[in-house]
Amino acid sequence: MRIDIGGLPSERVRFAASPLAELTAMLHVLAEPGHHPRHADWAAETWAGMRPDLAERLREAECLWRSSQADFLIPGGPRPTLAQELDAVDRIDDETYVTAALVTTCGGSRRRFAAPSPLADAAARERALGLALARGARHEAFAERLLSDPAAVRSRVRRTLEDCAEAFFDAAWSDVAVRLASDLRLKNDLLQRQGTGAALASVSGAVTLAPDGDCIVVDKLQDKATAARGAGVTFVPSVFGSPHLVVVHAAGWQPVVQYPVAAEPNPAETVPLETVTLRLKALAHPVRLRLLRTLARGPHTTGELAHSWELSLPETSRHLAVLRRAGLLTAERRGRYTRYALSLPDVTALGDDLLAAVLR
Repeated sequence: MRIDIGGLPSERVRFAASPLAELTAMLHVLAEPGHHPRHADWAAETWAGMRPDLAERLREAECLWRSSQADFLIPGGPRPTLAQELDAVDRIDDETYVTAALVTTCGGSRRRFAAPSPLADAAARERALGLALARGARHEAFAERLLSDPAAVRSRVRRTLEDCAEAFFDAAWSDVAVRLASDLRLKNDLLQRQGTGAALASVSGAVTLAPDGDCIVVDKLQDKATAARGAGVTFVPSVFGSPHLVVVHAAGWQPVVQYPVAAEPNPAETVPLETVTLRLKALAHPVRLRLLRTLARGPHTTGELAHSWELSLPETSRHLAVLRRAGLLTAERRGRYTRYALSLPDVTALGDDLLAAVLR
């Protein structure tokens, strides 16, 4: 995912905390606690202590933050308080709000909600409702209410978010804000002293500055591109957002990257999606799996492996080369022979690396 920052003044790349974005991250944790084992206890306790009417309203509107987050819930211009950010959302016109809400409600591409608008065109409306129904009856009901009376739904969503503040957000925010402030001091110091590249490197190993300095590259499964114009690009830290790396990239919206604040002082290195893909491809061949089975018992030479599995030396060498390029083997030269061994840490971490790549 690429964010074009060519010609953008350095001060337009900024780091700031957003109460609304953090509340949205908390709501996602409540909707998908399986994504966030570190916060599972908090989610269980929060649900247990919640008023039934608020719990029902959260389930009613969870399509705004469960699978993905509606763009207006991760502001490009963060404000100090939740109330101020909700006021800014209120100033968004109905067309923009409804389109952003339908993207998450229907689980589809933003192109599906271009002109004609489902607010004004009957065919577009039916198409949107059909997409929402495919996601479930609750999604369809929310889309129906949204398209029938946007003002009422917007008011109800705001009231729900305000009630969340009273029920659990305000208490959690007082502790979270301290961690976010500490992270922001580090990021802004790096930004001022060492430049954009150093600040981005401290965000995540999945966020880099292109060599020419004109593009921010986020290592995600999505293949998208956007441009930071005018107000620039904002990086928003999150405690509850881990392990997700959220990017607002739709046309018409200021690019925003919500990134997780590391729970540990020295977080694990981010393994690029390209590396994970290379390793999965390497393991997809049955012969290579057989070779790994032998190598798991101890180091072997090419000749020993070829003899064990009745393979030719060239064929064995080709398979070993694929496994080495994927980083799944180590090699040690001893005289005329090279002995290959399984890289246990990399094989062991593959499941976690895959999950991290998918979730971010």
